[in-house]
Amino acid sequence: MKNIILFGPPGAGKGTQAKIISSEYNISHLSTGDILRSKIQEADELGLKVKDIINSGNLVSDDILNSIVAEKILNKNSNGFLLDGYPRTLEQSFFLTKLLEKNSININYIFCINISFEIIKKRIIKRSKEEGRKDDNLDVIEKRYLLYLDTTQKVCDYFRDLKKDIYFEFNGDDEVSNITSKIKKIMET
Repeated sequence: MKNIILFGPPGAGKGTQAKIISSEYNISHLSTGDILRSKIQEADELGLKVKDIINSGNLVSDDILNSIVAEKILNKNSNGFLLDGYPRTLEQSFFLTKLLEKNSININYIFCINISFEIIKKRIIKRSKEEGRKDDNLDVIEKRYLLYLDTTQKVCDYFRDLKKDIYFEFNGDDEVSNITSKIKKIMET
C-alpha cells in the first residue's frame, strides 16, 4: 500500500504528477480541486457556495474539506491513496494526522514541487485556454499563489520537520518526465 501527499503551488504540476503516479501504482487520486469542481457541477446550495469561494480565489473552509477528505480516505482503494491539494492549512494537517493515527493509516511519501510565480503564471494561463477553467485568471492565480505561500508552505514545512525520512522536494521547472522518474525511483527503492 502506498499513501502519498503531494504539495506544490497552483500550476506546479501536482495534478499531472498525481494522475501519472495514481495510474502507475493503481492508487486513488484524491484531488480536492476535482472533488470541489464536481460538487460545483451539482449546483446545489453547497456547490454554489463552493463555486463563489473558488472563483474569488479563496480557499474552501477546513470543515468542508476535512469531511470530504476523511470520507474519501476511509473508503480508499486498497492499494492506497494520493492526496493532491490537501492538506492546505495547519488545521487540516492536524486533522489529517489525527484521522490517520485513529485509523492506523500511514503516509509513505510526501512530495513537494517547488516553482517560481513567473512560470506558474504562464502555465496557468495556458491551462485556462486549454481547459476553459474559470478559476484560472491572473487575479485569481496571484491570490491563490499568495495564499499558498501564507498557508500551504507552512504545511510543507510542518511535514518536512515531522516526517524528514519520507519528505522529498522537486524543482517544478524540470520536465514532467524527469520529475516522474525521480518520484518513481524514490517509490521503488
